[in-house]
Amino acid sequence: MQYVPTQNIQAQSNQLIHPHFGYVILVFIYSWVMLAYLGLKVGLARKKYNVKYPNMYSDKDPLFNCIQRAHQSTVEIYPQWLIFQLIAGVVYPITASLLGIIWVTSRFTYAWGYYSGVPEKRMNGSYGYIGLLGVIFLSIVVAVKTLISSG
Repeated sequence: MQYVPTQNIQAQSNQLIHPHFGYVILVFIYSWVMLAYLGLKVGLARKKYNVKYPNMYSDKDPLFNCIQRAHQSTVEIYPQWLIFQLIAGVVYPITASLLGIIWVTSRFTYAWGYYSGVPEKRMNGSYGYIGLLGVIFLSIVVAVKTLISSG
């Protein structure tokens, strides 16, 4: 895909990229920062608790396991969130970006709850479902509108 400056896009009747899609891109960058932070925390915890690769978890230190799980559970849902965020963001970039900020921020809150050593505190980040379910809903709307307009 070729980059077309905003002024050229707006002059055309068939826009390739919504002028506000930059917000979606910034949310993707924010999500990368979040993943890097969670990964760094696991790396530092590996050294602190002496958990060698390829071991995913510690038999001795439950706090390491909490730190690892905060990262792992985020990595498990991240690909699905990326797809829904992208689909929603193509048509509803501002709304999708706000929902994305909610989801990404909630993953920090989720991790900090886990880092406390009390796994139940991870639920402090459950507000992230607003962001996740929001972009899933918007993706369904985009799919339905696309099918209706093509039929």
